[in-house]
Amino acid sequence: MIALTAAEVAELTGGRLLAGTGSTEVTGPVVIDSRAAVPGSLFVALPGERVDGHDFAAAAVAAGAGVVLAERAVDLDPAAALVVVDDAVAALGRLARGVLDRLRARPSHAGVAGPLVVGVTGSQGKTTTKDLLAHVLAPGGPVVAPLGSFNNEIGAPLTVLRADEATASLVVEMGARGIGHIATLCAIAPPDVGVELVVGSAHAGEFGSLEATALAKGELVEALTADGLAVLNADDDRVAAMASRTRARVLTFGRSPGADVRAVDVELDDRARARFTLQHAGAAAPVTLRLHGEHQVTNALAAAAVALGTGRTLAEVAASLSTAEDLSPGRMQVVERADGVTVVHDAYNANPDSVRAALKALVGMATTPSGTRRTWAVLGEMLELGPASRDEHDVIGRLVVRLDVDQLLVVGAGARPIYTGAVMEGSWGEEAAFATDVDDALEFLRPRLRPGDVVLVKSSNGAGLARLATTLISTTDSTQATEASNS
Repeated sequence: MIALTAAEVAELTGGRLLAGTGSTEVTGPVVIDSRAAVPGSLFVALPGERVDGHDFAAAAVAAGAGVVLAERAVDLDPAAALVVVDDAVAALGRLARGVLDRLRARPSHAGVAGPLVVGVTGSQGKTTTKDLLAHVLAPGGPVVAPLGSFNNEIGAPLTVLRADEATASLVVEMGARGIGHIATLCAIAPPDVGVELVVGSAHAGEFGSLEATALAKGELVEALTADGLAVLNADDDRVAAMASRTRARVLTFGRSPGADVRAVDVELDDRARARFTLQHAGAAAPVTLRLHGEHQVTNALAAAAVALGTGRTLAEVAASLSTAEDLSPGRMQVVERADGVTVVHDAYNANPDSVRAALKALVGMATTPSGTRRTWAVLGEMLELGPASRDEHDVIGRLVVRLDVDQLLVVGAGARPIYTGAVMEGSWGEEAAFATDVDDALEFLRPRLRPGDVVLVKSSNGAGLARLATTLISTTDSTQATEASNS
């Protein structure tokens, strides 16, 4: 972040300096966890139902934080400054907007005024796409992108506040739980480029319908100015229709014949990594992804469209995509254990669309030049699906059978309809099993896994299967499959 005094923090947030001196400088990162505080940090004390950041303000100061932003008075070392605001979350957003305005008001990287702000939204693929964007935009100068899945009214400002005078591109992941949420994030970080990936059934329980989801997601392109760029998925009709909701220039991507940035001749290798030809403006270049799953083609095309739309050449973009690695754990992370079992850790997030994509990737990994591998789908609950939850889980169970996955293990009561759906679809016996929890699942799997098996672990993060995946990975000495394949 750029250096600020406590007085400037108070000015930008609309707060008042309650303790300390206004000249105290913030020279380090903005943090909301006292354990992350370092000398020069600004600590934001966020209230919470279970943990209240105000209780940890003194610890943050002891670790080096010079300024605390809080909603009430707290006891601090006299050397620290305290800025008090009415709403710490809203103040964090105002601080981020103020810092971004300052960056845009003065020359930055290569004489350009401020960073290029790229907003990314969609029902799935946001995190992988922002990782790809960070990679393909890097040749143009330093890039700031979210750490993990920082995509809400807290995470987005924290991402913005990592930018400084050297930042050439700022990628902001924008999630939504309802109408108006993305508009709020766009007010914090007004985008130059808006990327719309897909309108799907994630968070259906919150939005109520795909139409409502599309309405909320489209707030991103509505926030663009006439000088901006809207990057839209031509393969999703609801996303393509957003072209009428923006003043910005539109660039489409997809596998549809009419897409501006297109992938053709898509093929998968024995680890479900895609090869394809990237086409744009009459030119073509080969791409070989290191990411797993055919659905990664869509994410790669979105990143390519941003890079092409902001001045990169097709050859440069194709080369960048071909060297991009998995950056975020728990998202189609493929690990080959020393005993020959391959674990696909995709348990950070799940919705019906992403589970379908992961299952297809699993099946794609079953066939190798040396023969067919046995496949395991270890599936947990997909959260936030509302009244449609039971039916959506049932459909996934039936899909497992139709895709001819060899073994199914369903974990947790919320996911049980996957098990019943599979049994009803295929009259399965030993091919399907149900485990009450992660420990039960581990006890079931350990004696049954054998060399050559491919095990997909997929669920929403709240279902807890990430622990199952990481335990399976660490069972024996493991080697990243991607590393082995690139050596």
